[in-house]
Order: sequence, then C-alpha cells, then structure tokens
Amino acid sequence: MSPLHENIDQQFGFNQGKNLFYQGILDCLRFSPETLAAIEKMNTLDTDSENLLIDELTRKAIQEFCRINQYYTFNKEDRQVLRNLYTELVANLKNRTSAADVIAEQHYQKLINWLKQTNPFAEQIYSPKGEMIEAVACSEYSPELQIEILDLDIKLVASPVLDIGCGKQGRLVMFLREKGLEAFGFDRFAGENPYLSNADWFEFHFERGRWGTIISHLGFSNHFYHHHVRNDGNFAEYARKYMEILESLKPGGSFHYAPALPFVEQYLDSEMYRLTTRNIGSYEFKASKITRLRF
Repeated sequence: MSPLHENIDQQFGFNQGKNLFYQGILDCLRFSPETLAAIEKMNTLDTDSENLLIDELTRKAIQEFCRINQYYTFNKEDRQVLRNLYTELVANLKNRTSAADVIAEQHYQKLINWLKQTNPFAEQIYSPKGEMIEAVACSEYSPELQIEILDLDIKLVASPVLDIGCGKQGRLVMFLREKGLEAFGFDRFAGENPYLSNADWFEFHFERGRWGTIISHLGFSNHFYHHHVRNDGNFAEYARKYMEILESLKPGGSFHYAPALPFVEQYLDSEMYRLTTRNIGSYEFKASKITRLRF
C-alpha cells in the first residue's frame, strides 16, 4: 500500500491549484504518469487495502479543496457522496471499464458537479478566473499571537478550555496544557492527539454549561461573517450554533474570538451575557469576549 499512498500525493500534486470551473479544464485534468503506472497494479488490491485507498483519496480531496478555499464546507453526507465517487473510480480503474483518459474525464466531471452541489458559491467565484487559482490563506498561527489577539490572561483563564478550529497541530491547546490548563480543541483536520478531536463546529456537540473558556482565532466567527455577507450564506445555522456555543459556557465563563460579530452581538441579552470588544493594533477587525453571567 505504501507506493500507492505515495502516488496519491503525487496525483494530487499533479493537479494542484487547477480551477475546476475554468472553461476547458477537463482537457487539463489528467492522471499523472505515476498514476497510470500504479493503475496496472490495482487489480492486486484486497478489500481492506482498497477501502483504505478510497478513504485516503477522499481525505486528500477534502484537504485539497479546503486548502484552496477554507470557506468550503462539507457535511457527512457530502463526504459520503465524495467517497462513493472514489469508490466508483477505483472500481472502474480495476475493471478497465474504459481507457484511463476517459475514466479520468468522467471522474473529474462528477467531481465538478459534486462541488457545484455542495458549495454553489464556488462556481460564481471561480468561473471568471484562469486555469490556476491561488489558495485562500489559512494559517495555524503561533500561540503567542493568538493569545495577544484574543486578550487571554493565562493566569485568569478558566478551565476547561476549548479551542474551536484549533488547527491540525492544536498549537494553542498544547501551549495552554504546558501552562497547566485543562485544554482541548477540535478541527476538521486535527491530527492524532488525545486532546484534539477531528470534527467541524456543526458536528461537535457543545454540552450546556461545560466550558470555562472557549476560544476561536480567525475560526468560527470568521466563517460566520463570511456566511453573513454571502447571498447564499448559511447564516441561520451559524446563528444557532453561535448561541449553542454561548450556552455551553459555565456561569462566569467566556468566549474569546476574532473577528468580532457586531451584526449578531447587538442582539445578545445583556442580563445573560456581557460583551467586551477591543481594537487590535493596526488590524481592521476587532476581537470580542462574551462572558456568561448566569444560567
């Protein structure tokens, strides 16, 4: 399986950054020479190895889409449909249903249709652009920078702490744990770590009154704002999740996040929540802190 897994990385690298909505893109999306060579060995895969291969293809595809645009969202049903596409692809390659170029074109057309259905805004954004597109920047920032922006006083942070969208390495989570805090995090690309969960904020269950501190640096509120300004944005679902997050705070607990969300913060019950908003140096956005006053 190792050579095949290496080939997956090579194949995704071969098509990396190509605009699926560029006119004539199907003439540009092809299997790499290494993939064509690997196809000849696919009929030797047993069932378990084949399933592992399909899982890896699905995972890498989601990762690449989100590398291009962090605002892409894929729920469980979306990911299952994508996995089905890769199951079909592997079956067609094993059974030699058509020439490799034909199989590739059929697969990429289905992939384009899937992206249109799951994230309709993508076609509008990328159709006018060229064959190659730049990724939307999304970095895992240093713990020190996140602490500064979110205005966290380590000595006063209440446990347990939850970092929403903590990044693959959960750097701030690990930093806080080194300081003696009971900290956890989740992210849709979180690596294997006993303190990190692999999930997005719509899948994660925010238990009522569970957390002393919740933090999210350019994570949840950034995506909430993005959906707020989009014509087809999922504003209502984000608003419900925002309130669920606040309700998961203990009395006296706080939700620290940036950017601020004035369009929703103005409607908070002042008897239930206390809002503090602050400027952050020369940044255009502000940071907010919501403290829960009582149940």
